[in-house]
Amino acid sequence: MSSAEKVSTRRELAELIRGADSGVVLEDCTTSDLDRMRESSTTVDKALAAGLPVYGLTRGFGPLVRYPADSELEQGRGMIAHLGTGQGPPLDPAACRLIVRLRLNSMRKGYSAVSPVFWQRLAGLWNRGFVPAIPREGTVSASGDLQPLAAAALAYTGSGEAWVRNDQGVWSTRPASLVLAELGAEPLEWPVREALAFVNGTGASLAVAILNHESVLRLARAVAVLTGRLAGLLRVNPEPYQPAIGVARGQRGQLEAAEWLRRALPPALERDEARPLQEPYSLRCAPQVLGAALDQLDSVADVLAREARGCTDNPITSDGVVLHGGNFHAMPVGFASDLTGLVLHQVAYLAERQLAVLCDPVLNGGLPPMLTPRPGRACGLAGVQLSATSFVAKIRQLGYPASLTSLPTNGWNQDHVPMALNGANSVAEAAGLAWLVVGSLAVGIAQLDAVSGGGSGTSRPWPELAALSPPLEADRPMAAEVRAAGKLLADTAAELLAREHGR
Repeated sequence: MSSAEKVSTRRELAELIRGADSGVVLEDCTTSDLDRMRESSTTVDKALAAGLPVYGLTRGFGPLVRYPADSELEQGRGMIAHLGTGQGPPLDPAACRLIVRLRLNSMRKGYSAVSPVFWQRLAGLWNRGFVPAIPREGTVSASGDLQPLAAAALAYTGSGEAWVRNDQGVWSTRPASLVLAELGAEPLEWPVREALAFVNGTGASLAVAILNHESVLRLARAVAVLTGRLAGLLRVNPEPYQPAIGVARGQRGQLEAAEWLRRALPPALERDEARPLQEPYSLRCAPQVLGAALDQLDSVADVLAREARGCTDNPITSDGVVLHGGNFHAMPVGFASDLTGLVLHQVAYLAERQLAVLCDPVLNGGLPPMLTPRPGRACGLAGVQLSATSFVAKIRQLGYPASLTSLPTNGWNQDHVPMALNGANSVAEAAGLAWLVVGSLAVGIAQLDAVSGGGSGTSRPWPELAALSPPLEADRPMAAEVRAAGKLLADTAAELLAREHGR
């Protein structure tokens, strides 16, 4: 993938996320969209008229495909009802809104025999801000993310809950029936064609994976910012960050990461003669680690963007024929989430190791241990480092690949399943911990700045960081500072990536 292609794909995913923001309106179907949707419906009508078996319409679901069925409305109601078994806290509103947006995008492509009138009703409710509250647990992501998507479909019928946002921007859940009534909207009835098109897809695992990708890309950008600041304050040898090192190896991600690091270094940095020629790998090999992370994230981005552009329904129509297949199997998304989790761990681990460098008097240039100005009487960053170690350990637990947990289910039918949403949910939880590791390193750098007298710097985020984590004149609780520092670095990384990607 060329540099231009990877930036384009990153931008595409970012635009998908922005396109599901609260208040954004989905564009109407084009004439071409409507023609494709009608042609798909006509193809199914002809198959039914010819007496051909069609999954879900003339035959039952899953292993019950061997049995006949003949009522579209009864089949539609039954499909979403029997899958109403999802559990756990709902996915956050951004994920829930993106999930429905992705399904609407797929349904308008003309593969799914969806009625344009039904699509417009569903899109109209999305445009008016109706957001199903979708439980996060209970799908194997094989015949699509059945339970989460069925929960969304049920919300449109008035069953379950929906997200609502108050005037202060705070989200909460309320009964879906009440939210629909307040919008003056009638609950939907799901004919089986539309129910199949909506529920048989990878929208839930895909949405969470896309949001995770953005978070981990920002994480890598934030750690590059912090690495450059740490290297400058310690006055390490800047040679590892020179372009020639990356050119010699030829890895695109490494070249980009090294460029990020150079932007964060002070101008004309020279090695302090008291520093070693070669620093520990957490500093010296940061371009290689972050670069490898970027290369893998770009590979993941390509898979996720393709999935978002495609159709993950079953059955589909093509060239006047109904085809039964398995596009709903979320293995591409499952692998993408597993890889994202491995990348996240390495970036968080790099940050944790850099925190260890600045806490160790052997490595921090002879400064006090734990950067406390009163060793013995005070503990400085000891608690911050201990918690960061715990965060990384928990990230490792969460990073176990969900694709290794496949279990056969659904009788003889779903004998290979990807567990893609399970994996994406674990990565999302791990990402929250990783930002706490970043916040811990940022607080450590604020203290290093104060102890070493390096000067807080004038460009964002350094003055803000110095203000939220002032010098440790005495020990104090630092949990809130770590959270605030993580948020500051996340915002900084988002701004930098938007500028660099031309958004």
